[in-house]
Amino acid sequence: MGRIHLFEFEDQQWFPSFLRNYGTDFLQFLSNKAKIYKPIVPVLEEGLRNSKTNQILDLASGGGGGLLWLNSELKKRIPELKILLTDFYPNIPAFEYTKTTTDNIDFIASSIDARNVPESLEGLRTQFLSLHHFKPKDAVKILQNAVDSNNGIAVFEAQERSFPSILAMIFSPLSVLFTTPFIRPFKIGRIIFTYLIPIVPLFVLWDGIVSCLRTYSVKEMKSLVNRLEDRDRFNWKINKVKSGPGVIIFLLGTPKN
Repeated sequence: MGRIHLFEFEDQQWFPSFLRNYGTDFLQFLSNKAKIYKPIVPVLEEGLRNSKTNQILDLASGGGGGLLWLNSELKKRIPELKILLTDFYPNIPAFEYTKTTTDNIDFIASSIDARNVPESLEGLRTQFLSLHHFKPKDAVKILQNAVDSNNGIAVFEAQERSFPSILAMIFSPLSVLFTTPFIRPFKIGRIIFTYLIPIVPLFVLWDGIVSCLRTYSVKEMKSLVNRLEDRDRFNWKINKVKSGPGVIIFLLGTPKN
């Protein structure tokens, strides 16, 4: 099945930011508790090592994704690790909460466009569950911007265009209902719009299914890289690994020099 770029609610400017934040908070909580990114720790280590940096510049961070757990694992190997969270629609409450739980994670409060990152922001660029939000021409801009700035980039998608992935998304509203009381920081609005007015589980369901349909395959990611100027200045590794019952598709690009 070919890639289908349907709309996601969280991409829409008119979509209320507090609802978008509740959705990204859920993804952050689930990613950290389920440790879904455990298989890609070596990929991040390789990316940091080959990029000759100890800083991760996370783009399109949402609520921070699985970086809390990943941070605890990476710090065992890279004690001087620093992580900077950014987003086009920054989830400030989630960023602030994440910052208070660590001594090495900070954030940019202003809007940062992954397609045109300010030159002052350096480090290994990462994207978790976010490349699928961009159409091919914009995905190419993200990769090209990394190449032009000579910063490594690592992209991770924890779903694919497959029946098992879509089936998992169909059950996502149940996960929202079960996990909401445990998500921090606590918000009374999260309770209201999950249980009394169930907008959050419904939009998570829709966006989750659409995410599967939008996700780039390994072959399509390679095609994106082939469209880049000066792509030969970077080493590229594109593959997928098992993560529990699912998979993680990843792209790693690092400068050769």
